[in-house]
Amino acid sequence: MNRPLGLLSTSDITNELRLSERQPLSVAGRVVWKDARGTTRFNSVVIRNVSETGAYIENVSGAAIPMYRLVSLQAERADHADSLPQLFRQGKILSAVYRVGPMRPATGTPEGYGLRLLVEPRRRVAAAAAPRRVMALATA
Repeated sequence: MNRPLGLLSTSDITNELRLSERQPLSVAGRVVWKDARGTTRFNSVVIRNVSETGAYIENVSGAAIPMYRLVSLQAERADHADSLPQLFRQGKILSAVYRVGPMRPATGTPEGYGLRLLVEPRRRVAAAAAPRRVMALATA
């Protein structure tokens, strides 16, 4: 790995094994979820970074979300919609909370959450489509 320091990626420095690179972002969003009683709740968030399979959101307001809770993540409509990743232009994204950040002493709620986006990654979609095309040709 003989690259100049300016060209190193985050994964080169931290030895993280990621399937896709994170894209830094700072977009207002909303998380909608149901609590243990079935009441619909929502939190205002700032989407800080996104990858193909995950996102980190910073909690702006709302109640604490329990670990492993299913949530819907949505970016707020804005003038800079074309700068959003394609995934967020489609609307709500079903996600699961898999990491809860440190608690804020003033509010007692977490600073942020790590979300696993429950979407089919592009690589798997392309790989799954290939056998179907071959099968279609074989049966034609």
